[in-house]
Amino acid sequence: MKSFAGEDVDSAVVHPWGLDQDRRWGLVDSDGKKLTARKHNHLLGLTARALSETAVRLSDGDGASVTADMRDGGDTIAVDHSGQGTALAARGDVNRWLSERVGLDVRLVWQPDPTVRAIDPDDGGEPGEVMSLADGGPLLLATESSLRQLDEWTDPETPPLDMVRFRPNVIIDGAEPFGEESWTHVTIGDVRFRVTMICDRCVMTTIEPSTLERGKEPIRTLAVHRQRDHKTWFGIRLSPLDRGSIHVGDQVEAATVELSGSAAG
Repeated sequence: MKSFAGEDVDSAVVHPWGLDQDRRWGLVDSDGKKLTARKHNHLLGLTARALSETAVRLSDGDGASVTADMRDGGDTIAVDHSGQGTALAARGDVNRWLSERVGLDVRLVWQPDPTVRAIDPDDGGEPGEVMSLADGGPLLLATESSLRQLDEWTDPETPPLDMVRFRPNVIIDGAEPFGEESWTHVTIGDVRFRVTMICDRCVMTTIEPSTLERGKEPIRTLAVHRQRDHKTWFGIRLSPLDRGSIHVGDQVEAATVELSGSAAG
């Protein structure tokens, strides 16, 4: 679910548009405008568990839950996710349950065809590359070494940052800090990916995952050490070149290109 809490898994199936079931669902308001944790940080206190291709169970922090299944029907509505056009909206009790918890009149929407939304060329997309309801690209990869470097830069009185803030699909270790920004391709297990862009970071990263309160980190420190073009940067976006599966513990191999100037930030 877009902008809900993430879920740790030991393996994931890779499709051209991203990981299986990842961000095929989202919330919109009564005008079809997407809702995200950038503005509604309490969305990160809700969880979603895929039950099938068409069904999802939504839960809150108190243990209450509701199930939506698009086999029960829905309405095709206009949504403002760039390049998406329309999505299938749930009806009835599911929307009432969500509206009570969000504090707004919201609708649950599902992307029925994940091949219709192209990756924007401005985000490094090439013809034929598609994605879910994610921002920018199908997957986000971050490295433990880059996070450790960021922690070293941060005020020592600030607790270590949780990688959850950056919402990566894949976390790896063993690379040099920010060395991933020189990669053109990466292979995880037997699945190849193309690097589409370095990821610019938004205020969602300033939400502390355990309390859902906003602070100044990591944007404050990133602005000192990782700023260019009036943006801050952490992690890389990937587009799959193969179908397959990736697993915790898979070998990672990267193809690199030497960067010139200040391209790495």
